[in-house]
Amino acid sequence: MRNQRVTLQDIAQLADVTKMTVSRFLRTPEKVSPETRERITKVMEEVGYPLEEARGPAKAPRIGILVPSFNNQIFSDLLAGIESVTSAHGYQTLVVNYDYSKDREEEHIINLLGYQLAGLILTDSVHTLKADKYLNAAEIPVAQVMDLDDQNGRIAVGFDNQQAGYDMANTLLASGKEHVVYFGSMSDARDQKRYQGYSRAMTERGLTPVHITPNKVSSVSIGAGMLSMARQLYPQTNAILCTNDDIAVGVLQECLKLGIRVPQDMAISGFHGLDIGLATTPLLASVITPRFEMGKVVAEILLKKINNLPTIERVDLHYRISLGGTI
Repeated sequence: MRNQRVTLQDIAQLADVTKMTVSRFLRTPEKVSPETRERITKVMEEVGYPLEEARGPAKAPRIGILVPSFNNQIFSDLLAGIESVTSAHGYQTLVVNYDYSKDREEEHIINLLGYQLAGLILTDSVHTLKADKYLNAAEIPVAQVMDLDDQNGRIAVGFDNQQAGYDMANTLLASGKEHVVYFGSMSDARDQKRYQGYSRAMTERGLTPVHITPNKVSSVSIGAGMLSMARQLYPQTNAILCTNDDIAVGVLQECLKLGIRVPQDMAISGFHGLDIGLATTPLLASVITPRFEMGKVVAEILLKKINNLPTIERVDLHYRISLGGTI
């Protein structure tokens, strides 16, 4: 019978290793050198410390996922796609929200990498220097979704946000509208790229790009307020490109309330093709993005990387423009 007073620290001292090394040996023995594994195993046998009991019941491998918001259909669709793959293959997901805060994201990245994760999925491509340092040192596959910025050799699954902003801006301009204003939200990397695409389309036609960015999580309510601000600052505004559908729905509702004809007097476009935009009259124009498919594909690639199987690491799933009835 094992002496109950024998601890991992005792085993570490007898094997001439650190307690952390013993703990790592019990959880992920493949990450410990063969010589060290043999030494620790021998000590455990000598002191009567049952190896299988020490390791405990096998745990399902886990995938860490960071999202900037739980209150957004974009990320719930993405998570549904990820879990359609991970659950079918016996993986658990560990999801954390950082509320669009780079400091919180950094903290969560460091904490998650402290767990014995099999892989990590990010929803942003820009991080703090400290977070990037930890990500680059991670010994697990790291992927990012929602964009195609594949710096540092990470898996990238998404679409070209800048090109999407450019294409939708040109769609609005092609309808005969010239005074197009861009409505942002949190000014995150994806939002900025869409604005860059919009700006390129405007400048190509000799027009001045203008934007309103409240640095708030997008919602229907802020859309109405942004419309009022745009009409005060830019009275000639006759088209609005929104970074998200819920902002666009708020703009549409306010236009209908004020008697502004859509699309005759005001063209409106959203982004992502969310359910809320499919329930409006007229139907909201939007950039339709494949959120569920992005989650599904990134999970499939990540599991192949985890299992050392050959796979592609950059996938452009594209988008499509829906004109609806607001352009």
